[in-house]
Amino acid sequence: MPTQKITPFLWFDTNAEEAAKLYVSLFKNSKIGATARYDEAGAKASGQPAGSVMTIEFELEGQRFVGLNGGPAFKFTEAVSFAVDCQDQAEVDYFWEKLTADGGQESVCGWLKDKFGVSWQIVPTALGEMMSDPDPAKAQRVMQAMLGMKKIDIAGLKKAYEGK
Repeated sequence: MPTQKITPFLWFDTNAEEAAKLYVSLFKNSKIGATARYDEAGAKASGQPAGSVMTIEFELEGQRFVGLNGGPAFKFTEAVSFAVDCQDQAEVDYFWEKLTADGGQESVCGWLKDKFGVSWQIVPTALGEMMSDPDPAKAQRVMQAMLGMKKIDIAGLKKAYEGK
């Protein structure tokens, strides 16, 4: 995999490989990279089984990530999330459905947690365009509409934007 200056490093309990495979299946231009496994010394220090996945590299849309199976010591929080820029409602719906499946949780304003506890923002490009309109009344109506949504509904945003 290509080198990048800063790489998000995600701490999972024991399912980094499962997460990497799911994410790679959802995003185009994505792939799994190198996988390192715990040897006896690493297994003893970490409490993970020898031979199990220690780290797995994966790339999503050109962005490199590393998943670590580090055990239950640390959990994901909403303090860090990954924003997915979506071109239309079909793309918003796709990522929302796939990332909330099998135990994921909807939140508000386009945020969700996947089944691994990783937070995502599923954001249509139209939202940013409407929110940055020079007319503050339009932007405020869009903000109010968004605050009442879980999954972002572009048609609902457009109605608010147009004052309908």
